Amino acid sequence: MKTVHVMLFASLLILSISSLAMRRMIVIASPSVIYVSPGQSIQTAINTANPGDTIFVYSGTYTEDISLNKDVYLVGEDRDSTILFSVKASSTIDISANGASVSNFTIRNTSPAGNGIFIHSVGNVTISNTEIMNSYDGLVTYTSLDDQIWGNIFVNNSDSGMGLYISSNSVISDNNISQNSVGVTLYSSINNVFSGNTISGNGAGLNLVDSSNNDLFYHNNFINPIQVLSDSNDTWSYLGEGNYWSNYVGHDAKGDGIGDIPYNVAINNVDPYPLVGTFYDFTASSLNLTFNVFIESNTTVSSIAYEVGQETGNKIIHFDVADEAEGTGFCRLMIPNGLMSPPYIVLNGEGEGTYKQLSATNATNTYLYLTYSNANQTITLISSETLQLYQQLAEELFGNQTTLLGYLQSLNVTSQGLLANNTNLLALFNQLLNSYESLNSSYQQQLSAYSANTQDLQNLTYIFAATTVVFLITTVYLSRRAHTRPKQRTSDS
Repeated sequence: MKTVHVMLFASLLILSISSLAMRRMIVIASPSVIYVSPGQSIQTAINTANPGDTIFVYSGTYTEDISLNKDVYLVGEDRDSTILFSVKASSTIDISANGASVSNFTIRNTSPAGNGIFIHSVGNVTISNTEIMNSYDGLVTYTSLDDQIWGNIFVNNSDSGMGLYISSNSVISDNNISQNSVGVTLYSSINNVFSGNTISGNGAGLNLVDSSNNDLFYHNNFINPIQVLSDSNDTWSYLGEGNYWSNYVGHDAKGDGIGDIPYNVAINNVDPYPLVGTFYDFTASSLNLTFNVFIESNTTVSSIAYEVGQETGNKIIHFDVADEAEGTGFCRLMIPNGLMSPPYIVLNGEGEGTYKQLSATNATNTYLYLTYSNANQTITLISSETLQLYQQLAEELFGNQTTLLGYLQSLNVTSQGLLANNTNLLALFNQLLNSYESLNSSYQQQLSAYSANTQDLQNLTYIFAATTVVFLITTVYLSRRAHTRPKQRTSDS
């Protein structure tokens, strides 16, 4: 009997394992990842998870409201095919945990009064690569801060695509917010940053109310009948670049992609550096580093790609440009030097093109401006190591030539100085020579006079000597006569 019981138990175990293998269920595959398949409950997976776990949801349609009350990562397999429907007039995803994250979902609310995602009284929440549509408000943050909301689509929501209420210090970037009653509503929200968003086709693009001050807006595309409603005071540019406004009427005489006159956003709000083309943000990776390439263009830019030539090692960025009017187009690009550095070769459908390097270029990024007469083509930028080496050698040669030229110019100056000194010395020499000749003439005259005087002196000396001799002879003679007189003459006396 024991043997029969063991065999029956083994048979049941094998059948159970076979049954489990034929369907995907909620399985804890590792201490940190939980998988959810269609037909299973996402909420059950959340209840099972520990803080820090990842809940991976396979593609399919899930009809439930979710309370995300733990610090977990809720990730869909694919945004377009991982679909979440709401079943109540509330929020499809209610987030009340610091650090929670949602990505790669499509959220559709069946109730016109419900919100897609509601974040309240928490912070550091991330919502990314998610589409929210047909809700009242697509996404709402209430008394929340330091959130990251990027790469999402908020479309066809009856009130606001996104609403921030008493929320601050969040970054909202690279979202597409369109066909809502209002694109973005800010109520008593400060110090938030909006960049790289396209806010288009809404009744109003932005509604900033109740002193939503000190928010920063730059590199956004505003294409709405009413761009901004505001009673606040905010900033509309960063590092010399503002936003694209579809109703901007200024021009770009400088040819750098920045409007010549500011754009009046609202009362007490001005964009000093409006873009004259729409803005595109592209992410590229190189050597395990991620870089952002910015493109501004008056044509439609698509199919942006980055690659490295397998044989040449050249770094390449290429993208398509298109314009129904087929007129002259332009692009303003910011390329990180860490991704690919100048000089560049520009190729387009017309052959090799040219570019202008803008003054905004610095040690970190290179700014380019290029134009093309045909606005329907592929633009290719190539950064060649060979070309860089050639430019380096050319710069070194030019530097050496500059140094040599400077040295020659220095020698020329020195020689000119020496020549001037030589001229002065020659004049001085001639002056000295004239003085010498004058002195020599005077000396010759003095010498002649001296010779004459010397001759006269010699003659006088001779005369004096002769006179002296005669005197001495006479004296001696007389003296001797005196001593030789006869004595008798004395006696006679």
